[in-house]
Amino acid sequence: MITFGPIPSRRLGRSLGINNIPPKVCSYSCVYCQVGATDCMSISRKEFFDTDKIFSAVAEKIQQLQKAGEKIDYLTFVPDGEPTLDINLGRTIERLKSFGIKIAVITNASLLWDKEVQSDLMNTDWVSMKIDSVDENIWRKINRPHGSLDLKKIVTGIKEFASVFKGMLVTETMLVKGLNDNIESLSKTAQIISEINLHKAYILAPTRPPAEVLVKKPSVESINTAYQIYSSLIHNVELIAYNEGTDFSFSSDAEKELLSILAVHPMRKDAVGNFLSRSNSTWDLINNLIREKQLKEVTYSGNTFLIKNITR
Repeated sequence: MITFGPIPSRRLGRSLGINNIPPKVCSYSCVYCQVGATDCMSISRKEFFDTDKIFSAVAEKIQQLQKAGEKIDYLTFVPDGEPTLDINLGRTIERLKSFGIKIAVITNASLLWDKEVQSDLMNTDWVSMKIDSVDENIWRKINRPHGSLDLKKIVTGIKEFASVFKGMLVTETMLVKGLNDNIESLSKTAQIISEINLHKAYILAPTRPPAEVLVKKPSVESINTAYQIYSSLIHNVELIAYNEGTDFSFSSDAEKELLSILAVHPMRKDAVGNFLSRSNSTWDLINNLIREKQLKEVTYSGNTFLIKNITR
């Protein structure tokens, strides 16, 4: 599905997701990605979904949610891959502005050296850029980028975009135990982020099942060290190392909506239970979907999650 949610976002409130990239086309294959490993690496922008199709899907979803009395704080491009690979992104954002709802894009920032990508993002209200490490070796280990990408070029593009963007700009650093949580990497990354004109720097830790089973959440001590290093150099730092809650929205078709969320956003079992209660459904729905191999259960960091099996 092109739209999903709204989901409870730790940064954006009630976020209606827009999935403008099919699984899984991306310029990175991050070890911690909740969507799974990338099987179509690309840095070439092209059309995946027609702008009219996305606009119609969003319009229909907004109408359903308004009837159900559900609140929407942001329309958020957070797809199965990298959203800026969509060559129609700027045109689609312009169309969606007519709804009068703020628009956010969560990007890995790998294409921000492209002037057309920078231009496409100018009309958004909130942009999040991934900066997990500025150390070349660590960047390759944690983000596993497309072979032709250049880290220095990406950082230059991020700084250029930040110097002219008028909306809310934030960075995200996902900490992975044993990869980018050492003091040297954290200090280098924090220094670069401090040179960027932005609103806030987020430090995150994996809370949902990652692409690689060996990915572990850093220790409390490592997370605290990261926060202290970032705060010493960056004016506004926030730590996100917890789950977003269980308040997922329901408006019409329980099975359809649940599968659309789970395709891009694994849910803890308690969150699924809350969703079923709100939609007057039972665990029979989940059990049937598991038997049909549309869903599977995964345990990560002491929690049980439901994830959609994606056929690629």
